[in-house]
Amino acid sequence: MKKILTIAAALAIAFMPAKADEGMWMLPLLEKMNIATMQELGCRLSADQIYSINHSSLKDAIVQFGGGCTGEIVSDEGLLLTNHHCGYASIQKLSTVDHDYLTDGYWAMNRGEELPVEGLTVTFLESMADVTDQFNAAMKKAEKMYRDSTDKEELVKAYVNENVYEKLIGKAEEENPHCEAYIVPFYDYNVYYLIVYKVFKDIRFVGAPPSSIGKFGADTDNWMWPRHTGDFSIFRVYADKDNNPAEYSADNVPYSPKKHLKISLGGVKEGDYTMIMGYPGSTTRFQTSPELELQLKLNDIRIAARTIRQDILMEDMLADPAIRIKYANKYASSSNGWKKWQGMKLAFGKLDVIGRAEQEEEEFSSWAAGKKSRTEKYGNALNTIREGISEGTAANVQYTIATESIYRIELQQMAAKMNNLFKTTIGKETDKDTLEALRTAYEQLLPVYKDYSAPTDRKVAAAMIGYYRDNAAEDMALSDISGDFGNMDIAGYVDTLFRTSIFVSPEKLKAAIEEKGWDAVKDDPASILARQVNKVIVSQYPKLAQSDKTLAEGRKAYTAGLLEWHKGEPSYPDANFTMRLTYGTVGGYSPKDAVIYRYYTTLDGVMEKEDPDNWEFVVPARLKELYEARDFGPYAMPDGKMPVAFLSNNDITGGNSGSPVLNADGDLLGLAFDGNWESMSSDVMFEPDLQRCINVDIRYVLFIIDKFGGAGWLLEEMDIVYPSAAGENSGK
Repeated sequence: MKKILTIAAALAIAFMPAKADEGMWMLPLLEKMNIATMQELGCRLSADQIYSINHSSLKDAIVQFGGGCTGEIVSDEGLLLTNHHCGYASIQKLSTVDHDYLTDGYWAMNRGEELPVEGLTVTFLESMADVTDQFNAAMKKAEKMYRDSTDKEELVKAYVNENVYEKLIGKAEEENPHCEAYIVPFYDYNVYYLIVYKVFKDIRFVGAPPSSIGKFGADTDNWMWPRHTGDFSIFRVYADKDNNPAEYSADNVPYSPKKHLKISLGGVKEGDYTMIMGYPGSTTRFQTSPELELQLKLNDIRIAARTIRQDILMEDMLADPAIRIKYANKYASSSNGWKKWQGMKLAFGKLDVIGRAEQEEEEFSSWAAGKKSRTEKYGNALNTIREGISEGTAANVQYTIATESIYRIELQQMAAKMNNLFKTTIGKETDKDTLEALRTAYEQLLPVYKDYSAPTDRKVAAAMIGYYRDNAAEDMALSDISGDFGNMDIAGYVDTLFRTSIFVSPEKLKAAIEEKGWDAVKDDPASILARQVNKVIVSQYPKLAQSDKTLAEGRKAYTAGLLEWHKGEPSYPDANFTMRLTYGTVGGYSPKDAVIYRYYTTLDGVMEKEDPDNWEFVVPARLKELYEARDFGPYAMPDGKMPVAFLSNNDITGGNSGSPVLNADGDLLGLAFDGNWESMSSDVMFEPDLQRCINVDIRYVLFIIDKFGGAGWLLEEMDIVYPSAAGENSGK
């Protein structure tokens, strides 16, 4: 299996060969490792125009949106684009039955109509610096100082924390006001970077199409091509009067960014250069065959449990609009991984991923055995990894069964949260009496009920307890809720649980607190269940911790060996939610014999897929009107058709959702929003012939904003580059 690693300047190491369309490259290393190849492929920018800490560059227009997506700034007034599915949780939070922004969409027609989203953040990258030398020097010094100590490991850790983490982070935050600094490990803790971010907390919802556009195709089309989803939403970043991050205030003003992206209406054609910048979340391209086998085993558990739960949620969501709004984001968050894991299992088999991993491990072992010094450093790495997997397999299985089933019962989650909030309040405010602390905890828990349905949760509880009993080990029995868990009447237990628990509604909870105080919370059957769920999950922690420790040791040695084995070859690290760049080209693909996929889709395909009896494929009447009238404005392709999505071979993963797809000049062509079904093993292995990134065309985005949504005022603040008659781009 081809794994791609990364260089650290401190180690002066580079590694495995990579195609131009492969790699999640680190921005500070573009000049050294990538820019020449990028320019040969068509890029017209310098590395300094993409990433610089001395002046504005493209990285200043790219943000981490919330905790797990990417966005881009597209105006000098803080206007931000990201995917519809990235904004989904925020849109759901703002929606009610009377104002259903998920179903109907929303378009602010002026700044006063932009809606604050509590808890949403947007994060800008300020700088990245390699601090591996400082880390290694501190480690070496500490290990020498404490070599004879019985608690050497803890002393070394404390010394490094004080002299590297606290010192470097403290200095960085002092030198960068309003910023947050972190030291982030790469390459299985072989390399460290100091990363400085600026986090904005006043983010407002500006607009989004209805889900019939933004989520068109839903689960059926998820991860599939051809795709016809207008997957975008619009937000705005606000700052205080000095342009610094601030909590929400009516006095805040639109943020003035260092850089914003120009938008190209030039479109794409086969072979065009593309690059994507964003925050890919997690890849496992360093994992060995035993780790991959465990990954598949755990995914099977997740798929089975989520299938049961999702079927219950969907049935209730389709039956009741209020339930649909409450559970829309919960369902979407569950189903995305659920479908991906199914595709991953198929891809693993079709592409022989594990077999290829085993082959590489054999080659690595032969290389390590070829020299005594290599054998001493790396010869036992793979055995250590196998040992770690063996130590943790049973615990991982039991942990996953529990967290994917009984932990998902919301009633016990609320009871656990109430208990924790109460204890935290008592701990922080010792002068308060018990009743006042309970009232404080209640107020903090109250927002959870906005998206809760006790009847739905009751169905989930019965199903999840049944699944757990059928699959968990005997020593994981929920003995505290039944002395004979194996023969317990689950339906009867669940009926009693929901009939008697005070947590089924905020009204019952408040009344019980006022009448009986802490005893009402502590002795409630939901609290008893929560303690039992926590007990069985926590029981696996020691084995998981030991396994993780062994695996970390083996992985670090194995990765270091790979770095040395492939020294001198450009490469990149696993994704870890730090900003990366991937470059490639526009193009279709052939998934199997005699099947060839074109690289773009049009609005014709939306109309062809329409099914008014299937909620996933309903087409809004207004969109059909525009289609029938061919009222596409300046956003149509030269042949008069309306583009919707296009393919590129950029290397992305989860976290890249919402990332800008840029042309050779760094102008915005579209937003990345998905991968294709045939390459669901891409987190482990890049397949150049099959792996494609699915992107919504920026022309479709602007068409929906302008023609469908009637929010053309937003386009007035964008820098739109129109194609000239000569085929070159002209200004706004």
